[in-house]
Amino acid sequence: MGGYLTQDRAPILEALERMKRARLVPFDVPGHKRGRGNPELREFLGEKCLDVDVNSMKMLDNLCHPVSVIRDAEKLAAEAFGAAHAFFMVGGTTSAVQAMVLTAVGRGDKIIMPRNVHRSAINALILCGAVPVYVNPQMDHTLGISLGMRVEEVKDAIRRHPDAKAVLVNNPTYYGICSNLREIVRLAHEHGMMVLADEAHGTHFYFNDKLPVSAMAAGADMASISMHKSGGSLTQSSMLLCGPNVNAGYVHQVINITQTTSGSYLLLSSLDISRRNLALHGQEIFDKVIRLVEYARDEINAIGDYYAYSRELINGDSVYDFDTTKLSIFTRPTGLAGIEVYDLLRDEYDIQTEFGDIANLLAYVSVGDRPKDIERLVAALAEIRRNYRKDSSKMLKAEYIEPEVVYGPQEAFYAEKESLPIESTAGRVCSEFVMCYPPGIPILAPGERITDEILTYIRYARKKGCQMTGPEDMTIARLNVVK
Repeated sequence: MGGYLTQDRAPILEALERMKRARLVPFDVPGHKRGRGNPELREFLGEKCLDVDVNSMKMLDNLCHPVSVIRDAEKLAAEAFGAAHAFFMVGGTTSAVQAMVLTAVGRGDKIIMPRNVHRSAINALILCGAVPVYVNPQMDHTLGISLGMRVEEVKDAIRRHPDAKAVLVNNPTYYGICSNLREIVRLAHEHGMMVLADEAHGTHFYFNDKLPVSAMAAGADMASISMHKSGGSLTQSSMLLCGPNVNAGYVHQVINITQTTSGSYLLLSSLDISRRNLALHGQEIFDKVIRLVEYARDEINAIGDYYAYSRELINGDSVYDFDTTKLSIFTRPTGLAGIEVYDLLRDEYDIQTEFGDIANLLAYVSVGDRPKDIERLVAALAEIRRNYRKDSSKMLKAEYIEPEVVYGPQEAFYAEKESLPIESTAGRVCSEFVMCYPPGIPILAPGERITDEILTYIRYARKKGCQMTGPEDMTIARLNVVK
C-alpha cells in the first residue's frame, strides 16, 4: 500500500471495511461479539458501530506496534500536518501532553512552562519527577484572562535556568490567545532545549492560511493535537506530532508506558477519516467557521454589555496572534459571571456552551455548526441580558495569582499528608489539585502554598457555580496538605 498513499485514502477505514466483508467468526475480545451479547447496547449505539468495535488482529494492525494500516494512517497524518511523525492517541490529548513531557524530561530535570497549563502537564511532572520553572502569564486585567508567554520572560527563564531541558507552550489558549511561537522556538533551540506545544485547541491552524502559525510550521519539536475538538473526530481521539529532530522510536516507547494495549478502532478510524476530511477540505471548512464566528461576534457586540473579542487584542507580544474561530465573550458588564450565563443558557434555553469562568463565556464553533444555531445563541444572550442584568460593581475581578512553589509536584503529591477543613489551610502547602473544569487549569497544584487570596477565589468561583474538581474530598470541604 505504501507506494499508493495519498490524502484521499483512509487506511484504517479501508481495513475495517475489508474485515466486515470477511464475515469473521469472533472468538476474541470484546465479549459483546459485534453486539450480539449485549442487545441493549447494540440498540443504543447501532449495528454499524458495534460491528467495528473490535480487537487488534493481523488485518487491522496493532496500535502498540503498528506495521501496516495504522502505520500508513499515521504516515498520512504526519504528511497532512507537516510533521516528521504522527502518533494516534486514544487517551485524549491528556495522554499526548503527558507523552511529550515524559519524552523531554526525567527526574530532577527542569521544564519551563506557563502556570496556566492544563492539569495533564503537571500530572506528567508527578509521574516523572521533573520540576516546573513557571513563566507567570500576563493578564488582561479588563477581561480577566491569562495571555500568552512573553518572549522576554521566556528569555529570562532560560537565562536563570540554562540547564532546563524543554519549554512547554500553550498555543492557542482556551480563549484563542497565541504566543510568538517562532521566536520562542528559536530561543529554546539556541540553548539546546526542546519545544513542546500543547496545541489542543489548534488542530485547525494546520488547514487554513487565515489562522495563526501551527506548531510544526513554527519548528516546535512536539505538539499535542485534539482532533476531537476542532478536527471533527470522536471524543478522546487525539494525535501527537513530532518534528524531524525527535527520536520517534523513543517517543513510541514512552507512549506505550501509559497508553492502552486495546486501542479502540472507533477512535482510530475517526482520526483517519477526520484527517482525510481536513486534508481535502480544511481550507473551505475553516473559512466557513471563521465567517460564522465573525458574524456571531458582530451580533453579540451589538447587544450591549457583552464583549466578544478578537484580533484587536493583538499587541505583538503576550498576544502575538488570535484564533478568530474562538467565540470568547466577556460577560462581566452584564453583572453576570461567565459561569452564570453558561448555566442560564443550558437551563433556560437548552444551549450547551463549552465553559464559563468568573468573567467569560466560550462558545465553541466548528465545522458542525449552522447559521441558525448562531442566531439562537445570539437571541438567548440578548434575552439573558434583558432579563437577568445586575449591578457589576461588586463582582470579583479575575486576577492571576502567582503561585509560591515550595516543592516539586511529585514530591508534594507523594509526601506524607493530612486532611484539613479548607478554611484552615492558609499558609500550608497543597498536595493535590483544585481547579474549575473546564478548562482544567489548576488554581492550586501539588507543592504550592495556599493563601487567603486563593481561598477567596475558590469560594467565589464555587458561589458562582464553577464546577470545582481535583481534591480527594469531592465536596471540596477539605484539602490534603503536606504534613
